[in-house]
Amino acid sequence: MVTTKRITPAAINALKEALTNIYWYKSDLRSFIMNTVNDTNILAKLDWSDYKRNIVTLLINNLARNEDIHQNDLLRLMSEVIKIEDFSHLGRLEDGAEKVRKAKESVNALRTLAKAHFDLLETQRISEDNRKAAYEKMLRNQGVRDRLKEIEKDYLALISSTNLQQRGFALEHVLRDLFTLFDLDPKASFRIAGEQIDGAFTFANTDFILEAKWQQEPVGTRELDSLHSKLSRMTLENTLGLFLSVNGYSSDAVKAHSSGRRLMILMDGSHLMAVIEGRIDLVQLLLRMRRHASQTGNIYLRIQDIMLGEE
Repeated sequence: MVTTKRITPAAINALKEALTNIYWYKSDLRSFIMNTVNDTNILAKLDWSDYKRNIVTLLINNLARNEDIHQNDLLRLMSEVIKIEDFSHLGRLEDGAEKVRKAKESVNALRTLAKAHFDLLETQRISEDNRKAAYEKMLRNQGVRDRLKEIEKDYLALISSTNLQQRGFALEHVLRDLFTLFDLDPKASFRIAGEQIDGAFTFANTDFILEAKWQQEPVGTRELDSLHSKLSRMTLENTLGLFLSVNGYSSDAVKAHSSGRRLMILMDGSHLMAVIEGRIDLVQLLLRMRRHASQTGNIYLRIQDIMLGEE
């Protein structure tokens, strides 16, 4: 990326301070950063056994040192931090009122300094709008429309299937075809540590493990625990997970995995159908869900809320 305008040193320092203060636990900070920064090489250099302030300083210095390449990541961090308004997670801790005060103060300071860079943030937003426009143009391509129709036909045929095992394998093929259409570099099923994993794909320079389930009842905590354990044992620490449950999730499962180290985002059948029907770009869908997780801690953003935000 080539740019003529730089982020000021004052804004860089304010970003460091805000990132240090918005989360008390390193696991929460880690989830926020992993869901916001795209460059896995930068993330891999972070030592999460170090002090929180040292981790933040190393991250921001590495990004700022090569701003021509990493300005989008810096702007994204600024944008996501200044959107945070709920600090109740700090208020519940010992000396919580003081921790909330420091967090609000540092975020407000960043918000003030970020005003000078709103044109850069607007450029980033326009880039995302252009992606949406490009997708709408792509949908006007007969070949893409036809391919989506083929995928939709295959998926709808599965709904009436009574062979559950065969339906699961067929769903995997539908997902691979869909992810291929959106250039998400899907991989076929593979095994790790003796456990079956449905597949993997690359999104925004981050590797994702995909697990898909089509069962009668909503997926519960136990199934999400299983994916979380697999992710925790991955050799590459910056790998995240996408869990697809066609029939949704129990509220307890979502709540349990929306706290602590958030390693996955959750997708259900209504998300899948919206993509297959061409109502939303799969890349934009993943981007929205990932950002929502980093901003709010909630790893399950319903399609209704996403589509309302598009209007």
